[in-house]
Amino acid sequence: MSDQQKVAFSVLDLASRRDTDQGPAPALQRSLALIQHVERLGFTRFWVAEHHNMDAIVSSATAVLIAYLAAGTQRIRVGAGGVMLPNHAPLVIAEQFGTLEAMYPGRIDLGLGRAPGTDPITARALRKHRSGSSDDFPEDVAELQKYLGPRGAGQQVIAMPGVDSNVPIWLLGSSLFSAQLAAEKGLPYAFASHFAPRMMIPAIEQYRRHFKPSAVLDKPYVMLGVPLVAADTDAQAEFLATTTFQRILALIRGQNMLMRPPVESMQGLWQPHEEQAVNEFLSMGMIGSAATIEQKIQILLQHTQADELIFTCDLYEHKDRLRSFDILAGLQA
Repeated sequence: MSDQQKVAFSVLDLASRRDTDQGPAPALQRSLALIQHVERLGFTRFWVAEHHNMDAIVSSATAVLIAYLAAGTQRIRVGAGGVMLPNHAPLVIAEQFGTLEAMYPGRIDLGLGRAPGTDPITARALRKHRSGSSDDFPEDVAELQKYLGPRGAGQQVIAMPGVDSNVPIWLLGSSLFSAQLAAEKGLPYAFASHFAPRMMIPAIEQYRRHFKPSAVLDKPYVMLGVPLVAADTDAQAEFLATTTFQRILALIRGQNMLMRPPVESMQGLWQPHEEQAVNEFLSMGMIGSAATIEQKIQILLQHTQADELIFTCDLYEHKDRLRSFDILAGLQA
């Protein structure tokens, strides 16, 4: 990859369960093995995402998982991609991430989303008597920033740990709302193009057009989510990607999303409209050999001038996932 097109590479992990896993422990162990692997490869950061009421994803207790992953590594940044802020009181998140920053100084990121990361029934169970909603997101972000910054004159409530920790905050989004808010606040912006690519270009343009420099960032910084399936040949990558296809198909159908083995063909497993929906969901996907992946990344960067790409790669065999990131890292050599 040319110097002009080199960007930071990072990883987004969902701590995904396979159909043969006995409980959540194997998925968590694979996440630890993966972060250790990509740290050795020189990746910038490793994020985990908050999801609830999904039997295939075990990253619900995001701060706890971050502590586990950071304890097993030395350099790589570890963070949330993201914490779904409407589910939580900002003070609680400030205390959690202030604690993480105290334990692993200079290595913690706090990405914030305004969706619940689950269904409406589970969202109500999470919040109970708290009236959190996505409409409160700008106020909740401002409150969280206050708790993580220096103590203000007359401030009666502090986060301990948290106060004056200045944990880096990112705003995450799949629409224009968070792009505008990130621009107003001068914060880095991560777009969820790994599952909602349709609004990517308008969101990036809005963020850059309205960006206001801040104490934490003097110019816009854009990260894009990218699905990854890299293998030694295009044919092998297409085969491995059927695990991802089956998973997205299960999501569309409202079925369990446990990872299933790859199959020789998806024909007979999906209807034409479902195939179209899966392909649209994964339209940003980097599926192929090293040469194919490099070409796709160059095209993406030409269209977006992204500063960083964060890759998600859920393959059935752990060794195939490690190999995918080996191939990706080789593109920056």
